Amino acid sequence: MTGLVLSAVTRAFDHPVPRTVLGGVDLTIAQGEFVSLVGPSGAGKTTLLRIIAGLDSGYGGSLAWQGARPRLGVVFQEPRLVPWLGLLDNLLLVGGPESVDRARALLGAVELGDCDSALPGQLSGGMQRRAALARALLVEPDFLILDEPLISLDAALAERMRRLLNDFWRKRRTTTLLITHNLAEAVELSTRVAILSPIERRVVADCALPPPDPRLSGDPMVAAALQDLRRMTRSWPVPDPAEAAPDRAG
Repeated sequence: MTGLVLSAVTRAFDHPVPRTVLGGVDLTIAQGEFVSLVGPSGAGKTTLLRIIAGLDSGYGGSLAWQGARPRLGVVFQEPRLVPWLGLLDNLLLVGGPESVDRARALLGAVELGDCDSALPGQLSGGMQRRAALARALLVEPDFLILDEPLISLDAALAERMRRLLNDFWRKRRTTTLLITHNLAEAVELSTRVAILSPIERRVVADCALPPPDPRLSGDPMVAAALQDLRRMTRSWPVPDPAEAAPDRAG
């Protein structure tokens, strides 16, 4: 496992019009933490993910890993499955042939145990996203990055997947960054919630969440923390769609 320190991270784009997506993000994620980064669509969350994942080198400021460079597990908003391979073979691309049993177990855990030979195009978007989650967990990452992994799931299924993520984190204490606009999801899963403002384009609040762990949606602490977050984000404007272009889905 490893930690991460972001210092004054900036990112601007020139096309189709000049715009700043990140305006100086400071964020530290200690080893073993589960941190949620929340903000509305277009606030720069996915742009920040791409920087952390090493997919965007055109940023300012600094990114430093605490310890050796980690083995990353990433769930993008787009599942990014190989279309001509079945789900099991998609997982084995990252796990290797020796991980067949674990891959099957993870497909079962995300409720896709009967779909191991199905092609991605035969499945719904939500099923593909769950397969991508299983693939990321199969890597046994030191640092797990999740970009809206449950966004298209119905409420009951999303709750089961949140329990899966919580169980995985509690057993392994894998350093985790969840990117979401769902405040309730952030409170239920995280040890901390960082708020990325669409106005300042930086983290404007960083809220530690006390026990219990795991948290249940009806718990009074969850309700109180959720109320605080909603109060802090109530005045946010809706971003201009043109400004949101580099970060289309948040």
